[in-house]
Amino acid sequence: MKAFLVTSPATGSVSDVEAPEPAAGQVVVQIDHAGICGTDVSLFRGDPDRLAQLDLTFPLRLGHEWNGRVVEIGAGVDPVWLGKRVTGDTMLGCGHCERCLAGRHNVCAERYEIGVRGNWPGALADRLLVPVTALYELPDSVTPQLGAMVEPGANALRSVQSAGVQAGSRVLVLGTGTIGLLSALFALAEGAEVHVLGRDREALELARSLGVAGAWTRDELPALVWHAVIDATNAADMPRFAVDVVEPGGRVVLVGISGDPSLIDTRVVGGKDVTLVGILAGSPALQATIDAYASGRVDPLPLISRVIGLDEVADALSGARPMKSAGAPKVLVDVAR
Repeated sequence: MKAFLVTSPATGSVSDVEAPEPAAGQVVVQIDHAGICGTDVSLFRGDPDRLAQLDLTFPLRLGHEWNGRVVEIGAGVDPVWLGKRVTGDTMLGCGHCERCLAGRHNVCAERYEIGVRGNWPGALADRLLVPVTALYELPDSVTPQLGAMVEPGANALRSVQSAGVQAGSRVLVLGTGTIGLLSALFALAEGAEVHVLGRDREALELARSLGVAGAWTRDELPALVWHAVIDATNAADMPRFAVDVVEPGGRVVLVGISGDPSLIDTRVVGGKDVTLVGILAGSPALQATIDAYASGRVDPLPLISRVIGLDEVADALSGARPMKSAGAPKVLVDVAR
């Protein structure tokens, strides 16, 4: 089968690899569409600290945002899964530790992450091996492109839930990447007044077209009461900025990851009685995200900049072709193209 392999830092191509065979409790999914995100870009570039942290060695098989159809099942898997359209959880916990048993497999110390951690092969390939316990069935109303947006959408939905967003809340989302704009969409779906802060003028215009009340650069940001702030950037100074601007008693959610450590003044956090929440993965919100897409309550399709084939992935990850188009941040891969 074909798969996109990263053989060394900033070097990757489509190669022939051995097709997976499902063991007991596993299935093989024929991939339809997969997404590319900032994590894939950083791993493609081969940051040694990140590779060591994630227990990764070359060659890498990237891709953790995906959907497809179950085409093979292993022993013990209910045959009802055969032929079903599915997406799945990126986070694969050990299943028996205290964290997994408490439903927190996304922070299991022994977890694999599809296409991200422990060299579990990712979805930028014809086929993907997945534990059946990680699968989520997709209804017909969730198209292949929507299915590839479930994983990032679940991260955004968790961020909005953790921010305590409700009707009448005023929410500031920092960042106009995929997670930032998805967070804005989910917050809007809750009836909140949503504002977005960013630097890219086209992305800010896209945010306005999605229905946000305001889309600002940092210099333009008005001095309003922000009941919650969601940081979906990769800028090291943004967490502190979020704490500084949030209303006393408000909530700050950190879903972005910066390359450098972020410094937050705990005197301000305590003095303002701010609640800080970190987000790692969308695991607990996957089904709710599927339901939101299926009902049309949230529509992430305007965030897709373009759909490419596997043979164009290297150009997208290397920056030879820009990821964004007219402010839309998300590139999808049609694996069968």
